[in-house]
Amino acid sequence: MKLRIIILSFFLAISTISVAQVKFEAKASKNKLGVNERLRVDFEMNKDGDNFMPPSFNGFTVVGGPNQAVSNSWINGKRTYSKTYSYFLAPTSRGKFTIAQAEITIDDEVYKTTPIQVEVTGAVATPKDGDNSDFVASENLHLVAEISDSNPFLNEAITVVYKLYVSPLVSVSNWREMDSPVYSDFWSQNIDIRQLKIESGTYEGEPYRFVVLRKTILYPQKTGELEIQPLALTVSVDVPSERRDIFGGRLYKTVDKTVTAGKRTINVKPLPLANKPANFTGAVGNFDFKVNASKTQLAATESLTLKVQVSGKGNLKLFDLPKLEVPSSIELYEPERIENVRTDLNGTQGSIADTYTVVPNQKGNFPIPALSFSYFDLSSKSYKTINAEEILLEVSGAPATSSFSAGNNGVNKLPVEATGKQFEYIKLNTDLKPINSGPFLGSAIFWTFLSLPIAIVFLGILLGKKRREMADDVQGKKIKKANRLAKKYLSEAKNNLGDQKAFYIALERALHNYLKAKLHIQTNEMSKDKIDALLQDRKVDPTTTKEFISLIESCEFARYAPSSSVAMNQDYEKAAATISALDKQL
Repeated sequence: MKLRIIILSFFLAISTISVAQVKFEAKASKNKLGVNERLRVDFEMNKDGDNFMPPSFNGFTVVGGPNQAVSNSWINGKRTYSKTYSYFLAPTSRGKFTIAQAEITIDDEVYKTTPIQVEVTGAVATPKDGDNSDFVASENLHLVAEISDSNPFLNEAITVVYKLYVSPLVSVSNWREMDSPVYSDFWSQNIDIRQLKIESGTYEGEPYRFVVLRKTILYPQKTGELEIQPLALTVSVDVPSERRDIFGGRLYKTVDKTVTAGKRTINVKPLPLANKPANFTGAVGNFDFKVNASKTQLAATESLTLKVQVSGKGNLKLFDLPKLEVPSSIELYEPERIENVRTDLNGTQGSIADTYTVVPNQKGNFPIPALSFSYFDLSSKSYKTINAEEILLEVSGAPATSSFSAGNNGVNKLPVEATGKQFEYIKLNTDLKPINSGPFLGSAIFWTFLSLPIAIVFLGILLGKKRREMADDVQGKKIKKANRLAKKYLSEAKNNLGDQKAFYIALERALHNYLKAKLHIQTNEMSKDKIDALLQDRKVDPTTTKEFISLIESCEFARYAPSSSVAMNQDYEKAAATISALDKQL
């Protein structure tokens, strides 16, 4: 029995050691390649580490990477972890080369990979780069979050602009948002972008095109290091392949890539405590402060308005206005908040105001105490206070026509004004008619009521016949439905007639979207062979199928060969007819 326990413990220890064993190895996509091909080298580990040091890659030029990929999963209660650094290399000459050792530190231990021998031969006729399309898409597509200031003060406005950079080597046909950024510790407001605009710029010194996807204004509400969660997009990228069409133009392959702007850290500085005013309520920016009265001379029981207003640029929606105080003999109502602000890349600017309604009840001179407003000025990095002047109200006696007057018993009474229409004379003449003023039989009303049921019966017969005809007209329904679908999917292409590139892109998208809606297939299944097979399975007429595929080929050829407006009109009419014919058969 003891022997069994010892043997079992031994095997358990061996299995534990094997599970906990660290693996760090290098893998090459091929050991032999032409000088015009690319080599992918992956450095893979089963446990996360630090201080990764790649080899020097003598004999090669690094054209991509390092790209990181992390896999973390649980299968049957067992955790599987994998982290990979990938490099794409281009040979500099023929010969035999060695991919030297890479190093990494895991749990304070240094691990090294085994060297890899690679032979580079002369140029090959058809280069084969394993994941070349995916690599090209990764290296020519970048999502960047540009932050105006990563070290602002508390409640100071910063802007985040998300830009998608696209290299001239590739093009983007579609994109969608996978994950929106989270601004947990910020007051945020998005700035509307009415239309996406393609602009020219540079990325890491290389010429790129870029599109501004989102603009956001942030006001940090906490101090210290605050994180901005990333924006993630799925982008359909058209990547040039090694294949060419009959005109010698390069064919493109669509690759779906996920790009992210990455987490960004903002270090928020606290506002200084020195010289901080007692009435400071958090205003940060550059402001002006005013207190205005609609009038200062009035009679008792008359009303006036007092406006407490702050205008300028800063966090206008994130602080409190000074509260108005009045003498006890003046009635003060709750203020109405009026905001007139706008937000752009320069921050929030405009004005906010509290408008008070004030009613003095007695005669006399009443001072409205002066108010002051304090804010932190970003330009001078100091606190500033603006004092408004005291307002003096000169109240005379209540007017003679005032509705506010006291009786002998102190009860307020409201006067009643006569309108002159309280009483009217009794009417002496009537519009009554005798009961037996004329015979009903033979009158127009008699014949109308008599013929009405007959007319309703005939109308019902006609409507029923029309409905049966419409229900039996199955072919007509199909034609109407097909024409509606054709107009729906081809409307964008029609709008771009005359612009060759935009027209054929819209036409191709319309054809693909139509098939997706009718056959419930995805974009990656849109090969011509696949479409041909699917339409044959649906018993579609071979002529119609051939017309549809020829339209797709026309769209592909039109990217590389010029086309006249006559040809575009012909292709549009052909597409409308083909979609109508397809819809009758599907």
